[in-house]
Amino acid sequence: MELLQDSIPKVYAVVAAAALYARASSSLLRPGLPRLVALLPVLALLAAAPLAFTSSASVRGTAAFFFAWLCMFKVGLLAAGRGPLDPALPLLTFLFTALLPVKLRGGAEGASKAKAPVSLASCAVKVAALAAVLRLYQFRDRLHLYLRLALYGVHMYCFLDLLLPCIAAVGGALGMEMEPQFDRPYLASSLRDFWGRRWNLMVSAILRTSVYEPVRARAGVAAGVLASFAVSGLMHEAMIFYFTLQWPPTGEISAFFLLHGACCIAEGWCARRWTAWGWPSPPRVVATVMVVMFVTTTSFWLFFPPLFSGGIEEKIQEEWAAVGAFFLDAVTKIGCT
Repeated sequence: MELLQDSIPKVYAVVAAAALYARASSSLLRPGLPRLVALLPVLALLAAAPLAFTSSASVRGTAAFFFAWLCMFKVGLLAAGRGPLDPALPLLTFLFTALLPVKLRGGAEGASKAKAPVSLASCAVKVAALAAVLRLYQFRDRLHLYLRLALYGVHMYCFLDLLLPCIAAVGGALGMEMEPQFDRPYLASSLRDFWGRRWNLMVSAILRTSVYEPVRARAGVAAGVLASFAVSGLMHEAMIFYFTLQWPPTGEISAFFLLHGACCIAEGWCARRWTAWGWPSPPRVVATVMVVMFVTTTSFWLFFPPLFSGGIEEKIQEEWAAVGAFFLDAVTKIGCT
């Protein structure tokens, strides 16, 4: 399989060594400029590590999310003495938290608790949905653009909501309780509910600590929200670069997140006025449908086009179609034995 041509263990070994160096140096240096200077080589390595995956855009993009976004932000916060990383954490817990998109429940105290079991029924539904999407990718030439985009949205959600709980389950088996990463985003009743409490909560937690809280303390809530979405947009632009290796960015991803940030601010203002005037809130079903339609429409308009430019759509779908064919062949062979 093309996705397995790159040496994932070698790259993880190098990044793990850098994380061990970050832990050791942070235990010797106080938070601030000296610790930041000591950690600069780690930040540079994390930014470059995804580029080691040359044969697969999907593997490179996933590694970029793990290393060049979340791990870099965690190490940056470690330099300031904040965030989920702490040199006092046990070695395995530190590495697990640094290298993977997870967050200990309740901080370091959560390391000794057991993780609740992952819902097998939910996993089965997502596996079936992902298998159906991978099957449909084989007929992508016959599908309308919007249907292909919708399929990729389902694919992205199912993949992440299968991968991240599985990683958390491994952490649970090692005695670490992890916070959930998704909470049924398709049931969000507002944009603030979607982005703040349901979608990719590890990213929300990192942005809350690194961007929202410092900006809010100086310029207010609205500025904190807009700054968080702006930084998220810039990091998504970087993720698109890792996926496509195309530069400069088009700016559509940044526009997507700035639009959603502005809408979250307006939504909060309207909700407060709505309550103050004593008007009834819209039924939850109506609110959820409106949120789903808004997220879907703006994603088709601004989020997906740069991701699927320059032939990258065909490459990604070919890679995942190959994954589907690989597992289908494996299941067929097992059934025949």
